[in-house]
Amino acid sequence: MRPETICVEAGYRGETGDPVAPTLHLSTTYHQGEDGTYEYIREASPTIEAFERVIGTLDGGHAVAFASGMAATTAVLDGLRPGARVVAPEIGYLGVRELLAERNETGLLDVTVVDGTDTGATVAAIGESCDLVWAETPNNPMVGITDVAAVAAAAHDVGAKLAVDATLATPLLQRTLELGADYTVHSATKYLAGHADSLLGVVVAKDAADREVLAARRNSTGAVPGPFEVYLGLRGVRTLALRMERSQANAAELARRLDEHPAVNRVLYPGLPDHPGHELASRQMTGFGAIVSFEIGEGAEAADAVCAGVRVISNATSLGGVETLVERRARYPEEAIVPDNLVRVSVGIEHIEDLWADLERAIAAT
Repeated sequence: MRPETICVEAGYRGETGDPVAPTLHLSTTYHQGEDGTYEYIREASPTIEAFERVIGTLDGGHAVAFASGMAATTAVLDGLRPGARVVAPEIGYLGVRELLAERNETGLLDVTVVDGTDTGATVAAIGESCDLVWAETPNNPMVGITDVAAVAAAAHDVGAKLAVDATLATPLLQRTLELGADYTVHSATKYLAGHADSLLGVVVAKDAADREVLAARRNSTGAVPGPFEVYLGLRGVRTLALRMERSQANAAELARRLDEHPAVNRVLYPGLPDHPGHELASRQMTGFGAIVSFEIGEGAEAADAVCAGVRVISNATSLGGVETLVERRARYPEEAIVPDNLVRVSVGIEHIEDLWADLERAIAAT
C-alpha cells in the first residue's frame, strides 16, 4: 500500500464486527496464561503496538514508541559505551544539543560538533574512529539539509551508526532508512500526532535486533508513552498525509511571498531554488516540508514585533500542528547560534490568504 493508505489504516485492521477505528486500551496489566500476548504495559500493549506498526511501516523499519522525542533520543544515546565518540550538528533541536553538551562535559560522551549541512566537514569529523553520527535534516530552525546517504557511507566505513532526527520531514517526505540511516528519530509530538495535544516520541530502527534492544531499554528505564498519548498519535497519523499536503502547499506559497517582500532580508525554505540545500532536498525528499524561517530587520526588535503582532497565527513554541505558529528562536539564551532576527514559522492548514494577510500586516507594523 502507498503511504497515504498506510496512514489511514493506522496500524490496525479489524475483522468482521470489530471497530473500524483503532481502539484505546487503558489497562496497565493483563490476565496471565499460556496464550497471553500481553502482561504489563511497560513491555507492550495493543495501542502502543498499533502505533509502532504504522510508523515502522511508513519508515520502512521497526519502531519503538517513547514518552517523548527526548526520551527517544536518550534511548539511542544510552546504547553507547562511556566515552564513545559522537559527531553531531551545530544546528538542530535545542534539547538534543543540550543533552549532548551535558554528556560531553561530564565525559560520558566525546562529542564533536560540525556544520551538518557541510558534507565534507562532516565526513572529515567522522575521521577514522567514531561510534555514532547524529544528524538532523531538515534541521531546526534553519531548515538546512544534510546529505544522509553520504554521511551514512562515511559512518559505516568506520563502523559507526547513523541516527537521523527526521521530525521535520516525517516518513512521508523522506525515506531516511533507505538513504542509509540506522535509526530514524521522530518527535511524534509534532507532525505525526499533529494536533499539539500529545507528547510522544518514536525511534525506527533499520535492524530488527536494534529494535529489540531499544524496546528492552525503554522497559528498563520506564520511558513508556501513556495510552492516551499513543491513541492521540494514532488518530493524528490517520490524517498525516492530508495535513502535510496542505501545510506544505501553504509553506511553499508563504515562502514565495516572503521572498518577494521588501522588508524581509532572507527566507530559509528548501523549496526555494536559491536555498543552499535545494538541489539535495530535491533528490532525497519528496517534498520540502512546512517550516519556513525568515530574517527581518537588523536585530531582535523587528522579529519580536512580527511575533507579537500576529492574530490568526499564534506566537508559541513547538511546531507541526494544524495551527500556524511563529517564534523568534534566539529569544532563548541557549539558541545564540541562531540569528537574532530569525522568525520560524510552522505553517499549518488554515487558508493561505488568511495566513498571508495576518503575516503581511504584522510585518508592515514593524
